[in-house]
Amino acid sequence: MADGLREILDGAARGVFPAPDGGTTVVAQPSARDAGVLAFTGHSVVFTDEDPAWVRRTLAEADCDALAATMNVRFLSAFLERTGRRTDTIDVVTVARPLPGGPPPGLAEIGDPGHPRVAAALTRRDEVRVWTADGGVLVLGRGVAGRLEVAVEVAEEARHRGLGRRLALAARRLAGGEPVWAQISPGNARSMRAFQAAGYRPVGSEALFLPGR
Repeated sequence: MADGLREILDGAARGVFPAPDGGTTVVAQPSARDAGVLAFTGHSVVFTDEDPAWVRRTLAEADCDALAATMNVRFLSAFLERTGRRTDTIDVVTVARPLPGGPPPGLAEIGDPGHPRVAAALTRRDEVRVWTADGGVLVLGRGVAGRLEVAVEVAEEARHRGLGRRLALAARRLAGGEPVWAQISPGNARSMRAFQAAGYRPVGSEALFLPGR
């Protein structure tokens, strides 16, 4: 087992995962901003600076299948209450290998820090860069443990034309030789289809806890 969250993520990007032994690994937070839970097949990773003994005791009290405990609402609620953090949803975590080349025609980088997508991305990512296309926005930035994360937004009037897939694919060409990660709400089937069509593969689920407002 790798020692830190970044090593675990790097392994997952290569298709090397923690042993599916039903266990839970507790590692330190990679930054003051990011804490949470990653669930892979048969093994979970809790990244927090809280006492590991508290984590394991609270998991044991979740009153559910041990394999489901880290994503059980009782554990997640206890985590939020203890830390005073906030969360949005449990996401599907996907990753894709980089592709050669640069931005495709029609994609332009913007440097406006006041752009709404920049402001939103800066709450959970560093080194944020934003590109716009006709009807869409692509955001790249450093998220959990410094991984390169992508998010895309497609305007309603530009939907059903494959733009989301093209933006997700463009992120792989802008990655500079490293894997690209995307976190997607399970209920967002449209986005899931777009990223899978662009070559992103699901590797687990994630509940990210950010500092309270």
